Amino acid sequence: MCYTYFFGYDTNNKSYAFYFSLFLMPVTVGTTYYVIDQLIPNYLLQKKYTVFILYAVYTAIISAFFIVLFFFYGVVFLSSFSVAQMAPMTRSPFFLFIAVYFVIFIASAIRLLQYNYITNQANQKLQTKILEAQLQVKQQELNYLKMQIHPHFLFNTLNTLYGFALQKSEEAPDMILKLSNLLDYLLYQVDKPLVSLEQELHHIKDYISLEKMRFRDTLDVTINAFCDNNSIEIPPMLLIPFIENSFKHGSLVNGKLSIVMNLECHQNSILFSIKNSIDKQMDTTNAGIGLKNVRKRLELVYPNQHQLSINQTKDWFEVNLHLKN
Repeated sequence: MCYTYFFGYDTNNKSYAFYFSLFLMPVTVGTTYYVIDQLIPNYLLQKKYTVFILYAVYTAIISAFFIVLFFFYGVVFLSSFSVAQMAPMTRSPFFLFIAVYFVIFIASAIRLLQYNYITNQANQKLQTKILEAQLQVKQQELNYLKMQIHPHFLFNTLNTLYGFALQKSEEAPDMILKLSNLLDYLLYQVDKPLVSLEQELHHIKDYISLEKMRFRDTLDVTINAFCDNNSIEIPPMLLIPFIENSFKHGSLVNGKLSIVMNLECHQNSILFSIKNSIDKQMDTTNAGIGLKNVRKRLELVYPNQHQLSINQTKDWFEVNLHLKN
């Protein structure tokens, strides 16, 4: 239809334009489909540029031959060797080349856009699958780290309770109650991605209370906590391993284990520090799995959004953590 309109321009002989278009259509359709179904997907998109150019030249030569052939068809059979009877747009092979190759160019451009769209969609799906797989791996790693932390946490606490049970201490019921609260937190809150900082601090204090019962007069704990943002949240059990580490690896100096904990939270950040007294001859380079696991959790949950420093002097072992939300 488009060819008939194009070749019938400025002529009243519509029959001539129709038959000329009818015979020119096969070379146009054949060349177009060969380019978009063979040359583009098999050579151009495969980056076989030399072969693509070679076959494209062959295709142009063959199609040009048929275009010239149909030009003579129009001269001989449709106009009886009279150029004046030919439609103006069919009197020169130049216009025929323009018509045929313009159709091929438009069809090829559309097909390339389709291939580009399909490729982009496939890449997006692949990237989505990769991201989902990475998230699953990270979640599995987090769960594994939590499984390591929980037995470590329970081991320290149950050891303390066992000591009270042997002594038949009157403080054992209160200790059991605090442990019950900690277990509730561990079993039902730890699977949540985030809990309020207030909850974490509350259970830190419960844990410290349990340790105070164990250490009695040999423990000196100072807790400084300030927060101007009550809605701030952190991953559960993130800070408790630092507390555990202070009790496990701290040393009695002058008859006391000294621990100082500071916690500040602001609109977009949390500043946490804890230090414990150590014997100057004590080697704390290997602080157990607790700190190692926390490091891994921080890398997974706060990538490029945390700063963790661990320092040791002759009297103190200190941990400083800065979280950015």
